[in-house]
Amino acid sequence: MQRISSNLQHDDTQFALRRQESRVQSLNNQISNQSKILNLRDDPLAAGHSVRYKSYVARLERYETNAKTVSDRFNVTEGYMNQSLQVMQRIRELAVAGANGTYTATDLKNMAPEIDELLKELVLSGNAIGPDGTRVFAGTKSFTEPFETVLGDVDGAGNPMIREVRYKGSVGGKDIEIDEQAYLSTGQNGSRTFWAEKQTLFSSVDATSYMVKSDTAINVDGISVPLAAGDNVYAIISKINDSGAAVKAYLDPVTNGLNLETTDARQLWISDAEGGDVFSSLGMVREGQQPPYNIAPSVKLSGGSLFDSVIALRDAMLEGDSERIGSRVLGAIDGGIDNLATRLAEIGSRYERTQATLARLDAQILNVSAAESRESDIDFTQAVTDLKMYELTQQATLSTAGRLYQNSLLNYMK
Repeated sequence: MQRISSNLQHDDTQFALRRQESRVQSLNNQISNQSKILNLRDDPLAAGHSVRYKSYVARLERYETNAKTVSDRFNVTEGYMNQSLQVMQRIRELAVAGANGTYTATDLKNMAPEIDELLKELVLSGNAIGPDGTRVFAGTKSFTEPFETVLGDVDGAGNPMIREVRYKGSVGGKDIEIDEQAYLSTGQNGSRTFWAEKQTLFSSVDATSYMVKSDTAINVDGISVPLAAGDNVYAIISKINDSGAAVKAYLDPVTNGLNLETTDARQLWISDAEGGDVFSSLGMVREGQQPPYNIAPSVKLSGGSLFDSVIALRDAMLEGDSERIGSRVLGAIDGGIDNLATRLAEIGSRYERTQATLARLDAQILNVSAAESRESDIDFTQAVTDLKMYELTQQATLSTAGRLYQNSLLNYMK
């Protein structure tokens, strides 16, 4: 039984009005935020999907930024490498001219200053600084000058010239994430880009009776190769060849020493892991020194850099030795040009991959954003229609309440 009192109409009317105001306010908030999910309780399932979609879009946008950064860096790197290739083409023209035997020793000596200036330009390109302030060809040592020049007296020259160019960067590269668990190498180390020939190390220490004393590791071209106690030289050779490093190991048939040869034009980096002594025991490295200039004095080393070939050409011209220019020097220059062109092609391939990645990321961002929109965005047309309906209902409620307030308890006693 419901008790009839003067407050009954007031309480019922106020409840109806508050409910209508709540609906109108909630819908207004949804329209102003353009989202149908203001609180998790509004639609828990859609809210969960929306959060995951937004998180994924944020990651995709980060990958897109990374890909654009890499693309810009590749453009800068390609520019310096292309400039170096143009310089090397000019150096080769001078080498071919000096090797044909038609020029006198004096003519060749007069060509040497141009070679020396082009060498300086090559070093300048090798030490290039990108727009972000990092060294382009230093590997992971972003703020280290990759190439150090050693000046000295050269026979036939009246002033000090560059006698040696030493690489001080790293052999590793920098990887950047461009998708979920997908990385792209961005670093160009100078020990590969500015190298002319395959490098080979010939050890003179007999390794046939050598055996690894305890579990350790060796570093070959930036890759760690684990070794187990009891491994002999043949096991070491097998593990190096199976490591994925661009190095081929074999036993010298004459000296029975361990020989290492790169599979393409690059500088060979080898070292013992911390606490290990495999390479030092085999007489290949000097203990306690860091690569690449830690090779033991007894090891014969062949294969030089792009700078070595240009320096050899300049020195041969100063000496008027056209025969040396036309043999080993010209061959080394051709090898350096081929290697530089190969590295340039690698950069171009990576650039094209970044463009394909950017196109894919753009499509993914649009698709995921559309899915997130379907989960959380409000249907504006439906929302406006519902808002007008709620407002009309509220006005009708207010009108009804105005008529009801005219009655009192006496009306029910008639």
